[in-house]
Amino acid sequence: MSALSRGLISRFRLLSINSAASPTITSSSSSSSSWTHPSCYFFFRTFSTEGSIQAGDGSSLSSPIIEAKPGVMSPNSKRTGVIAVKCGMSALWDKWGARVPITVLWVDDNIVSQVKTIEKEGITALQIGCGQKKAKHLTKPEVGHFRAQGVPLKRKLREFPVTEDALLPVGTTIGVRHFVPGQFIDVTGITRGKGFQGVMKKHGFKGMPASHGASLSHRSLGSTGQRDAPGKVFKGKKMAGRMGGKQRTVKNVWVYKIDPARNLMWVRGQVPGAEGNFVFIKDAFYKKPDKSILPFPTYFANNDEDTETLEPLVADLGEVDPFMVGE
Repeated sequence: MSALSRGLISRFRLLSINSAASPTITSSSSSSSSWTHPSCYFFFRTFSTEGSIQAGDGSSLSSPIIEAKPGVMSPNSKRTGVIAVKCGMSALWDKWGARVPITVLWVDDNIVSQVKTIEKEGITALQIGCGQKKAKHLTKPEVGHFRAQGVPLKRKLREFPVTEDALLPVGTTIGVRHFVPGQFIDVTGITRGKGFQGVMKKHGFKGMPASHGASLSHRSLGSTGQRDAPGKVFKGKKMAGRMGGKQRTVKNVWVYKIDPARNLMWVRGQVPGAEGNFVFIKDAFYKKPDKSILPFPTYFANNDEDTETLEPLVADLGEVDPFMVGE
């Protein structure tokens, strides 16, 4: 079955959602009732040759007005993420003298490069662009996409699903103050590629004996199966092979400090990827941050705010010395 046939079948299945209703498509000159379900509207908009498909009240469906202004975050709201560059790792000492392993992330000139809505694409999402790139280093479709949206040429693009109340207009700048110190985030990236590795390095096998009875098989994996029953090697058997170079997500990463003047973020622990690689940051799924302290849908700077003079913001570590708790 071709991809077009599968797409047609999946869209025809949408018609069963309102099977109890009478399906009637109205043009601009007709006043009869029409489908009111958003998925049915998306179906007719895609495959119909009519100039306009009206809603049940006679008014044509249009995209919502998206404004760049602060809002109130509801329990079901989902904010966009950002794209950052991994700068490397270091260590800091907090005010209590505890050593904190740190990864430095650089949020390099993130802007909204495309807005996807239910009425047009069938989803609500924001496409975020990061960095800068010359036109000669991009393909013609990529250059056409940026010019059609009216945004600068970007080095990396990433789409983040959001709720409808978290949509931002095209061209909105997203900085490091999108996050707040003390919250937890999920960081996704491509791990370091280590090439073809053996089972001791890749899976942590113990290996064969190091002295007697092991002839040139000290780092071997050993037996891989049985004899006549079942007479095969089961799928998923841990063997030697390529290690790393896969997309992985580190969850519940703690934000220690942010620097609005340089768009830098210090997070505790390690994140996947090598220095210079792109990572994708979003609010933590499990350790959800306090919605009352998060800027929604993002942080909007005041007109008189000078970002060059802003001091770094550090997470609140409390007033109790952790080294003196036992005394």
